[in-house]
Amino acid sequence: MRPHVMLSVAVSIDGYIDDTGPDRLLLSNAADFDRVDELRADSDAILIGAETLRRDNPRLLVNGADRRLRRVAAGKPEYPVRVIVTAGGDLDPELRFWHCGGERLVYTTDSGATRIGDRLTGLAGVVSLGSSIEFDALLDDLGKRGLERLMVEGGGAIHTGFLSAGLADEIWMAVAPVVVGDPAAPRFLGSAAFPGGPNHRMQLADVGRIGDIALLRYLPKEDSDVG
Repeated sequence: MRPHVMLSVAVSIDGYIDDTGPDRLLLSNAADFDRVDELRADSDAILIGAETLRRDNPRLLVNGADRRLRRVAAGKPEYPVRVIVTAGGDLDPELRFWHCGGERLVYTTDSGATRIGDRLTGLAGVVSLGSSIEFDALLDDLGKRGLERLMVEGGGAIHTGFLSAGLADEIWMAVAPVVVGDPAAPRFLGSAAFPGGPNHRMQLADVGRIGDIALLRYLPKEDSDVG
């Protein structure tokens, strides 16, 4: 069985997930970062793309010690499995992602696996999906590993891939009260043929507020009641 797929994203009012500056644009506030930490703790795996890894150099850890203890008490590993997706295999083994936390997996292509070679030996398991990245095959493999909940944290190409393939079960979107306004900056979604196109209205399952941030939860596979 494939894992439940949750897309998690923070966006500006005009739909950007970052700007073009050298430092990461922090769209969330402290309370929202804590909410994301809770979502991570409830997940079996956390996934990002290689571009996000290179740009942000994240650790993708569950930061709350009490949350890690809760995972262990429930018979789970202290940290969720952390997953990187890369078509080309351009991964720097010196990034801090590889040297903290628990189990790590890399999904790549045949050519990407060749490029990676033995650079990640002892740091991560490397799985080739063939000639191209197919997200359904990736989910099949995660399911075989017994992982039931997958949290996808970006970037835009990864979110676009899951959503356009009809593989996203829910979207948690934090909308920050800022405007980026730079067409060169990365957006939440790129161009793609999404299921149902613009005529498909997703179900809005929850609306919340965290300080100055609006929190929206959508169910992409469910139809809206708006008629």
